[in-house]
Amino acid sequence: MFVDTAKVKLKAGKGGDGAVSFRHEIYIPKGGPDGGDGGKGGSIIFRADKDTNTLLDFRFNPELKAEDGKNGSGTRSAGRSGKDLIVEVPIGTTVWRMSASERTCIADLITDGQTAVIARGGDGGFGNAHFKSSTRQAPIIAEVGEPGEEFEAELELKLLADVGLVGLPNAGKSTFLSVVSNAKPEIADYPFTTITPNLGVATIDGRDLLIADIPGLIEGAAEGKGLGHAFLRHVDRTAVLLHLIDVYNDDAGRAYGIIRTELEKYSDLKSRPEIVALTKCEGLDPELIEMQKQSILAINPRARIFAISSSAHQGLEELLRAVCRVASRRGEDGSFSGSFSNDVAAGANLSIVAQHGGYGRVLGAEPRNDGSEDAGDASEGLRKAASEHIPVISLNPNQIKTTWHVEKQENDDGVKFVVTGEKIEKFARRTDFSNYASVNRLRDILKKMGIRAELTSKGATPDSIISIADREFTLVEDW
Repeated sequence: MFVDTAKVKLKAGKGGDGAVSFRHEIYIPKGGPDGGDGGKGGSIIFRADKDTNTLLDFRFNPELKAEDGKNGSGTRSAGRSGKDLIVEVPIGTTVWRMSASERTCIADLITDGQTAVIARGGDGGFGNAHFKSSTRQAPIIAEVGEPGEEFEAELELKLLADVGLVGLPNAGKSTFLSVVSNAKPEIADYPFTTITPNLGVATIDGRDLLIADIPGLIEGAAEGKGLGHAFLRHVDRTAVLLHLIDVYNDDAGRAYGIIRTELEKYSDLKSRPEIVALTKCEGLDPELIEMQKQSILAINPRARIFAISSSAHQGLEELLRAVCRVASRRGEDGSFSGSFSNDVAAGANLSIVAQHGGYGRVLGAEPRNDGSEDAGDASEGLRKAASEHIPVISLNPNQIKTTWHVEKQENDDGVKFVVTGEKIEKFARRTDFSNYASVNRLRDILKKMGIRAELTSKGATPDSIISIADREFTLVEDW
């Protein structure tokens, strides 16, 4: 069973708690603190595997959980770290992090053996041996382990192929795939025979082409009509789009236009190389074939069109060679090198920008002073090019981690001050709020980072409620 989407709940391991312990040995008075640190929680790691072809396993195992870290103990014994959970997924899997407000891509696994940490395990808490100093010789402070990341993810499988076969139902895609490769797709004389993508490998002049047969598209597929809308995602990764059009179609140009429109609605594929093939052309009058070609050229004058017959093995080698030439220009990262001929892919007018002092000058598009409309267009192009190259000043990653923000919130329960920031929230998550000394340490951190001064300036009093990472406490200890 082919499954290309799945939802899964991920929960990385919690870090182990640090220990509060003091050395107790005979003849060694006041041995001092020796509580060990907690172990790190296990992470959830996805690994692309060439032998995995579907996301079916996630339908039966919708929850993934990594191992928690172990707690620290005396004699400075650190807890064991939790084992990472390594999950194998098909090559071409995209992982999306789901939340109430947004959907964020966190991994795109496109090569065999590629790995990505999807959910990170929590760090272990420090034991009291970590807090020993000349002024704090008997600390009773220990941190709790940090929770691991926990969220719902959506997985999408996008097939990686050199060629994507697209077209209306019954255009001959499955027949073409079965003839040029060893694939055995279902073939019948009724629409929507193909209900799942099929893959096949065709060999031409010593080079292998991986071909994906996408289920037939209909008008409105991008909005969810028909069967093909569920598989449009697979077109995104193909190097070449091979449009197959039934030569017996009443209007080949209209059929071609429908597919192009749906592809552009789903994803901007205007720059994707494409080749058009009229199928079932065996024994057909050349004048009728030429008429259908002209109908397609009226939609896209730069289209390169082949007349083929899969059942009669007519024109297949010439078509595969043309496809192979275009597909060979795709690099390992999926980008294309070189330039496509005008009859294979629509070219783009490129503006060359010469850098000078952080601003750009569009060569070959100098403003004209003859009052024509081109003068305004060129000036606008210059302004746009200049704005795109203005340097942007931003904080470095270490500065971003230490930034924080204080917000005063008022509701029916009273006034609360919410503090946010990566570093201060991490301290709060690792604070043991059942231990007054640990909470006082968090108050000291607020003071050192300048947060307490900001709280006071916003009107916080000693008994004001401070909220950090959903943990609440008063600004000053309530004696």
